[in-house]
Amino acid sequence: MSATPPDAGALANSAAASDDPAEGAGVRTTPPTDGPPRVWWRWLVVVAIAAAIIAAGAPDGISDKSWWLLAIFIATIVGSILRPAPAGAVVLFGVCAIAVTGTMTPADALKGYSDPLVWLVLCAFFISRGVMKTGLGERIAYLFIRALGKRSIGLAYALIGTDTILATILPSNSARAGGVIFPIARSLAQAYDSNPGPTARRLGAFLMVAVYQADVVACAMFLTGQASNVLIARFAQDVTGVELSYTTWMVAGIVPGILSLLAVPYVLFRLAPPTVTHTPLAAELAQGVLDRMGRPTRGEWMMLLVFVVVALLWMTTRWHGINYAVVALMGVCFLLATGVLAWDDVLSDRAAWDVFIWYGGLVRMAEALGSSGVTQRFAEVAGGVTMGWQWGAALVALVLIYFYAHYAFASITAHATAMFTPFLVVVIAAGAPPQLAVLALAYASNLDASLTHYGTTTAPIYFGARYVSQREWWRLGLITSLVTLTIWGTVGPIWWRVLGMW
Repeated sequence: MSATPPDAGALANSAAASDDPAEGAGVRTTPPTDGPPRVWWRWLVVVAIAAAIIAAGAPDGISDKSWWLLAIFIATIVGSILRPAPAGAVVLFGVCAIAVTGTMTPADALKGYSDPLVWLVLCAFFISRGVMKTGLGERIAYLFIRALGKRSIGLAYALIGTDTILATILPSNSARAGGVIFPIARSLAQAYDSNPGPTARRLGAFLMVAVYQADVVACAMFLTGQASNVLIARFAQDVTGVELSYTTWMVAGIVPGILSLLAVPYVLFRLAPPTVTHTPLAAELAQGVLDRMGRPTRGEWMMLLVFVVVALLWMTTRWHGINYAVVALMGVCFLLATGVLAWDDVLSDRAAWDVFIWYGGLVRMAEALGSSGVTQRFAEVAGGVTMGWQWGAALVALVLIYFYAHYAFASITAHATAMFTPFLVVVIAAGAPPQLAVLALAYASNLDASLTHYGTTTAPIYFGARYVSQREWWRLGLITSLVTLTIWGTVGPIWWRVLGMW
């Protein structure tokens, strides 16, 4: 093969250095910022929705302040979808509105930013920055490729294995799949003269779809699979009292998750096979990159130590009692003390601070709404709608509706924030076991991102590489959804029953 692949390490570092991983990969996840003449209608819709809810008046048994909270919350979710401003800014507007209107005191409105779970996510983002800065993620990827990359499907499994391992501790799927895996996948495709256009089917199209669809599964498998999983866990606990700890989420998801990771690339390989099926050059490329990287640096060893220790402490929280957020904070402090991270790295991580802003605001709003009596009233009404249904039928129907509603969402967070709690309330009102309902909806909240080229942050990155048409992406996404729903909808409940979870 005469093609000389670009330096995948340099590409990975380029993507990692960008505040927007997609931008670092050469594509955009959002359109250019609209000027005032083009965004006013979005703000108008947001404000009009809040005003309409308030004008409708609170029903009996619901206080005016609770009704105003609902109006601001729904307007914030709509704003997160329409994006008249970045999502973090929209949530900040919502927090400000709650305080200005007297719906909450300023201390209560800002209380979400002191929540340990919010700090857990923030610290995990800083740890992910360390993984990318030291090159540890790259090294893991090339070790997998050297071992499995002699065939195209093995190459996909190598990249997927790397993403899955990183997902055990890194909550940014854009950093993992966008910043680390995508540049390597694109380099490998180009090494086999597979570029967007006539040669896309040689290798690139298969790798882009397979890695993205498997990343969606990795998002579902771990509490740290992507940032809003912790938010979903909080919603579940507020509504049902069911705690989705790191260990519970991982153990419940490991069996259907591994089966999905094995099945999805194989199904895609059969549906849209690459014309290049043997890729010995990939293993040679991996060995060459590893040779250039040399022996692991001190920073990589320190990063690996933090990676392993933090994961183990998260898995054993019930034994030692150290809060998840404190464990993550200890990891960040260790990285700062050893010089793996500089303080400027922490201050300049815009993605981490953006998540901190929107996540802290949404956590507080959702928590307050849960105790306001509004969700209880919704449960009473919903219980009447599903009256007479067998809980199993209600669970299946509502999970499917919830899942395919993601066609209307460009964010797992927006979808889960808008619909997780109402659907959970309805399913439980129909008589479904709370733990089963929580697990089914929590995993569906991630798996549904497989459907479109905008389903989650990494989707525009892989689709934007232009190896796959939108029609083909949607077709393969729909078929993948049937595969994952079948696995998680059959093996999942059986496995959870074996574990005694319901």
